[in-house]
Amino acid sequence: MMNREKLISKWLDNNLNNLELEAFKNLEDYDDLVKLDTSLQTFKADNYDTSKELETVLSTIKSKKQQPTHWFKPFMRIAAILAICFSLYYYITTIDTTISTMVAQKTTIDLPDASSVSLNAKSLLAFNKKDWKNEREVELQGEAFFKVTKGSTFKVITKLGTVTVYGTQFNIKQRDNYFEVICYEGLVGVTHNTHETKLKPGDSFLIIDGEIIAKEKENRSTPSWLNNESTFKSLPYKTIIAEFERQYDVDITLVNIDSNQLFTGSFMHNNIDVALKSISLPLHLTYSKTNNTIILKGE
Repeated sequence: MMNREKLISKWLDNNLNNLELEAFKNLEDYDDLVKLDTSLQTFKADNYDTSKELETVLSTIKSKKQQPTHWFKPFMRIAAILAICFSLYYYITTIDTTISTMVAQKTTIDLPDASSVSLNAKSLLAFNKKDWKNEREVELQGEAFFKVTKGSTFKVITKLGTVTVYGTQFNIKQRDNYFEVICYEGLVGVTHNTHETKLKPGDSFLIIDGEIIAKEKENRSTPSWLNNESTFKSLPYKTIIAEFERQYDVDITLVNIDSNQLFTGSFMHNNIDVALKSISLPLHLTYSKTNNTIILKGE
């Protein structure tokens, strides 16, 4: 007669003949096996091999010593099912909502409290919907413009600093060794290396390569990138090139150019030829373009 493990394996594969099915039904734990399989099917995720995982659980149970009482074994099976259910519930209800943009892409996100976030190209925003009423907190990689409704403390966490606000409009840009916060409305607190700086409308906080950079008052009501234009005031040329690559999905090589020289100017996001002239002519540079590769040359 076929052994117990073989019968279970064939049952999991729906491959029992009539005689084998009768033998399987006569197993002492037949009812428990059916209940366990049904429970696992309820929580099955995409590409989750239920048969394989169930067989692993059964093998583990089989390897344990028999318990002295008859009620202990089914009790442990029920406990295992409950543990699986609880773990899945906990994972599902605590997972963050993540929105990301590709190169040359922008998007706007509505947060659970009616606050909104405009996400610039090649950026990522993550937050937890479940805990939003208790903790308004988002994580940002890249650049975003926030319109925050009044309420409890609102925090934006980045790798280079944390921004705390109380109903306001502001822009955050965090790229590699670049961290900038501009307040357009309300009050913003920027914490960097445990020190907090308060920003009022028009104030900016900028760090490049670990150094705090003083900036003039911002006179715009919103960041220029919302209108498909990137604007720069006395910033290292390498930051302009990095932004150009994000907006146009190109690779730029600099030849005989000091990437740390300061640049003031702008470029549009909807016409690459005009944009190239905007970043090359002021510095008397020439350029060549082949597909998605651009070479900028100095004199």
